[in-house]
Amino acid sequence: MIIDLRSDTITQPTPAMREAMFSAPLGDDVLGDDPTVNALEAKAAAMFGMEAALFCASGTMTNQLAIRTHTRPGDDVICDYLSHVYQYEGGGISVNALASVSLVHGNRGKLTPDLIREYIYSPADAHKPISRLVVLENTVNKGGGCYYTIPEISAVRQLCHEQGLLLHLDGARLFNALVETGEPTEAYGKLFDSISICLSKGLGCPVGSLLLGKADFIRQARRFRKLMGGGWRQAGFLAAAGIYALDHQVDRLKQDHARARKIGAILERLPEVEEILPIDTNIVIFRLPETILAADYVNQLEAKGIRGITFGKHLVRFVTHLDFTDEHVDKLTSLLTT
Repeated sequence: MIIDLRSDTITQPTPAMREAMFSAPLGDDVLGDDPTVNALEAKAAAMFGMEAALFCASGTMTNQLAIRTHTRPGDDVICDYLSHVYQYEGGGISVNALASVSLVHGNRGKLTPDLIREYIYSPADAHKPISRLVVLENTVNKGGGCYYTIPEISAVRQLCHEQGLLLHLDGARLFNALVETGEPTEAYGKLFDSISICLSKGLGCPVGSLLLGKADFIRQARRFRKLMGGGWRQAGFLAAAGIYALDHQVDRLKQDHARARKIGAILERLPEVEEILPIDTNIVIFRLPETILAADYVNQLEAKGIRGITFGKHLVRFVTHLDFTDEHVDKLTSLLTT
């Protein structure tokens, strides 16, 4: 038995999801007549109280489309230093949007109005770019799966309103946050100008993310998706997986969180584990002493049949998911403690 905790992206479609995929009615999404894609987009938009949605291949694409659509060349994007849009999207903000980035050092990747305010440039200062967009990430990957609450986001929204800034959410693991807070999806649609949600992480789809926003915004984003080569044809196979996931695989995320906390309890017993970041959702990040390199430690785990990833020179990350069961927890305990 291999214990694969590298990411929640490694999951396989369940038999029921596969059945939904292969029975989906199809059309040509570039021509706008794939009924299953259209149904997924309408369903997601309605969930969040948004006007429209756009189905894309990845969360990187939806984030980059949002930034490209919201900004003009030379504008400035404000985000946390740990954010996915800066750390893991290949420099896309500068390549796709020709925008600059102001990096804020928040608390585990979370921003507050006071932190953001320091990075808002005056439009009258010709030496500086135009501050245009704030990006929040929920949950924060490099922050160990920590999450924002509606009151925290509302405070940022108020600042953006006062300063004339747009607000985008990288919600790759948004549903992980929502099952913890119990907050309604519709509240997010009222706070953000655009939202990206990923279907291929905790929700277990093979591929896909959605970009949500106003109808005009999505219409322009669809044009930019075409420019990026992101138009696809009979994508209803993949959209059907998304519909199934939204209907059946959201509430079960609580199981992933419970198992992540069990992993934390196991790690507390290991002498080589120096620190464990707070475990808020399904991500477990732990620190090793300076005498142990994370790359070496991950190789040692691999030899035992445990897969994780390095998350810094002395940091290792585990992520629980729907293919990681209680049986895997028991096996992990045995492998790490004996």
